[in-house]
Amino acid sequence: MNIYHISAECYPIAKVGGLGDVVGALPKYQNELGQTSSVIMPFYNNKFTQSHSFKKVFSGRFNLGRPFGFDILTLEDNTLGYDLYLVHIPELLYTEYVYSSNDTNRFLGFQIATLDWLVQLEKKPDIVHCHDHHTGLIPFMMSQSYAYHKLKTTPTVVTIHNGQYQGWFSHNKIHLIPPFDFSKAGLLDWKHLINPLASAIKCAWKVTTVSPNYMEELKYAANGLEDLLRYETGKCVGILNGIDDKVWDPATDDNLIQNYSVKTAASGKKANKEWLCKEFNLNPTLPLFAFIGRLVGEKGADLLPEIFHNSLVHKNMAVIMLGSGDSSVEHQLDQLKYRHPGYYNNYIGYNERLAHIVYAAADFLVMPSRVEPCGLNQMYALRYGTVPIVNKVGGLKDTVQDFDDNGFGILHDGATVHEGSFAIHRAIDFYHDTDRFKKNRNLIMKIDHSWDSSAQAYINLYKSLIL
Repeated sequence: MNIYHISAECYPIAKVGGLGDVVGALPKYQNELGQTSSVIMPFYNNKFTQSHSFKKVFSGRFNLGRPFGFDILTLEDNTLGYDLYLVHIPELLYTEYVYSSNDTNRFLGFQIATLDWLVQLEKKPDIVHCHDHHTGLIPFMMSQSYAYHKLKTTPTVVTIHNGQYQGWFSHNKIHLIPPFDFSKAGLLDWKHLINPLASAIKCAWKVTTVSPNYMEELKYAANGLEDLLRYETGKCVGILNGIDDKVWDPATDDNLIQNYSVKTAASGKKANKEWLCKEFNLNPTLPLFAFIGRLVGEKGADLLPEIFHNSLVHKNMAVIMLGSGDSSVEHQLDQLKYRHPGYYNNYIGYNERLAHIVYAAADFLVMPSRVEPCGLNQMYALRYGTVPIVNKVGGLKDTVQDFDDNGFGILHDGATVHEGSFAIHRAIDFYHDTDRFKKNRNLIMKIDHSWDSSAQAYINLYKSLIL
């Protein structure tokens, strides 16, 4: 099958969150399973594009209130494991950032240029796979816009990575969408706005989410799309994300201070922990708790200052925090350095190498998320022998089982300070049960969360649409 993934993000080209990780891995694994899977994304003027060479494979023009020229570029020295195509629209997309306040026009232009290229290809796609609302109008345009009638019978799949963001904009901009039968305008509308994600749910042949539990949650909490998802339930399916186990492998990860396998986990994790604790003035003999991620409400980040303070007063643990986001939360977390010197430290911002070291060094990873469509961090933690402490939501519920219920992690029921603090208390007791903790570490490092099974599940889904 000839598969095109269309996305605003793709690691290592441009990544803001888990969307980038997924789109950077899924096509590679699909290709390894015998498919022809490619990625189409915007051209951003960032470190990746500045340090690589590209060749032009197509040029065109489209109207978005006025004419815009664009080029389709492909990576010349391609070692990604899939073909990469960048939509270069200098007047709209020539930026270093992925998202902005002008995203309606930016991503609408991206989608139109993408379809202008795909429609003229001699070898048409077998599947067009759209990711999140930034590409949500593609299923509508393929099925309804006159310019793309040759793509009308091409199956489309949309994956919802985060249903809270839907790309809403006013009907005043409906004229920017390539001409279509206006009697079909209802396919664009949801609650009196053009809603790209809602349109994708209506028009795509199949709708997926990044975990089975998240699909069920969206039917009751989808920022206004609950009724639509329940109505379209027959074409909806949850497929759990995987992780790239070649990138995330403690035995070969060149970011680490010392590599390790299941057999050498004790010494390997100790070496990484000692280095990290020395760098951040923490005590390596204590159980080390970590948080890695965006400091936003969805991640339960506003709970962290109080959860950590409540636990640190006992001086029987250490905490390292890596992330950025809400300035108020950043300030509160920064203050903990002065309230608990030697027991708490943080890195405000993001550092890819440091993140890998933290996964390797930590004993526990804290994820008190209110919303977690799939979650990749808990899978990275398991791969590196680090026990996840998670709220029972979304993909966290699908991937973590509590150690007191014949599982291997720590679950709490609700994103609250009390639940989070009690989970840490349980974790400390678990840590000091040395034999059990060691056996658990060896167990979790063997859990397979690679993309192999998930990539095959998507392939099976595609085949059901074209047979």
